[in-house]
Amino acid sequence: MPGTSIIIPTLNEAKTLERTLNHLAILNPTPEEIIIVDGGSQDATLNIAQASNLKNLKLITSPQPGRSIQMNLGAAQAKGEYLCFLHADTLVPDDLVAVICEILAQPQIAGIGFISLMTGSQITRWGISLHNYLKTYYAPFLFRPYLFWWRGLRLLFGDQVICCRRSQFQACGGYDPTLPIMEEADLCLKLTQFGAIKQVNRIVVSSDRRVAAWGAWKATGIYLGIGVLWGLGVSANTLKKFYQDVR
Repeated sequence: MPGTSIIIPTLNEAKTLERTLNHLAILNPTPEEIIIVDGGSQDATLNIAQASNLKNLKLITSPQPGRSIQMNLGAAQAKGEYLCFLHADTLVPDDLVAVICEILAQPQIAGIGFISLMTGSQITRWGISLHNYLKTYYAPFLFRPYLFWWRGLRLLFGDQVICCRRSQFQACGGYDPTLPIMEEADLCLKLTQFGAIKQVNRIVVSSDRRVAAWGAWKATGIYLGIGVLWGLGVSANTLKKFYQDVR
């Protein structure tokens, strides 16, 4: 089975990282490596990573923060044939590696993502999770119909755990380091030159912390607005003003 490198960009993720690493410890089969790329955390993130019992964990400190920059750095040092980009607040199924290897073994598929179920400590965000699932389809249908119908484009987002081949990631230039937002959708567009983007019918569980901070209606409006404006060509730097970090 080809090796899989899981890459986790972090910045002040002490509240979520330990739980995520505990879930990664029970993956079967195990990934070749887990690479944490930290962007300069000021909380206990680095201590949690260093205290982990995961033997295949590698900790890298990025010279500057930025999710695209950090993920590119992790990919550059990855050894696995397959790359899996995982947010620090997202939990994956224990057969993650087997699913990645099974689907990316199909040469016509260039990238995959999962169905993200957004949850909090006492709530599941069913409506927002459904919208995020549907957005994967309607966004490319509306704004990139040629790629949707003939190249199999789906626009995936970070919570959906994007995975691809290392060689194709490098060949298309990886994540655009100038993009502060929508870098995953941009990567999907670039990967379509190698094959289709597939959303796997499996669940990953992501934190609802952004929705909890904003409120469900405001969050839905921001998600929808950013997607539409990006599709119409508004720059990512402008859109980032409406999508502030929440930790």
